[in-house]
Amino acid sequence: MMEFLNTDNLKTDEIVLKLDHTCEANPEKQWVPAYYFNICLPDGTAIGYCDLRIGHNAKLYVGGNIGYGIDEPYRGHRYAAKACKLLFGLAKRHGLDYVIITCQPDNIASARTCEIAGGRFLEIVDIPEDNEMYAEGKRKVRVYRFEIE
Repeated sequence: MMEFLNTDNLKTDEIVLKLDHTCEANPEKQWVPAYYFNICLPDGTAIGYCDLRIGHNAKLYVGGNIGYGIDEPYRGHRYAAKACKLLFGLAKRHGLDYVIITCQPDNIASARTCEIAGGRFLEIVDIPEDNEMYAEGKRKVRVYRFEIE
């Protein structure tokens, strides 16, 4: 069982990542331990979410180590990219030397977030039929790799 770390330091002058909950690994489903956060403004206003999945496997190559979403009124300020950069520090504390972020091929905003956050585009891959994303109607993802320094 992985030890979850203190996350009180995940903040900048613009955003604060407030831990919502953690989730233990579920090896049967190939799920790794994960943190789930609300992205908030310094005054506590929730503006979106992000999560960090700790580890690497074939399922995460398609699903990514990091997921995020910004509520529509708050888009355009690069909050998602800033949240990712905070999560890179937490990933490093867990010993990860890289993370994967994926997005739908037609999600231009998310692809731009990956580029702003320093990701290197690797490829577009097919989602396997046994993956939960496939059941949601998704068929392909763009894969980005981020080196953790």
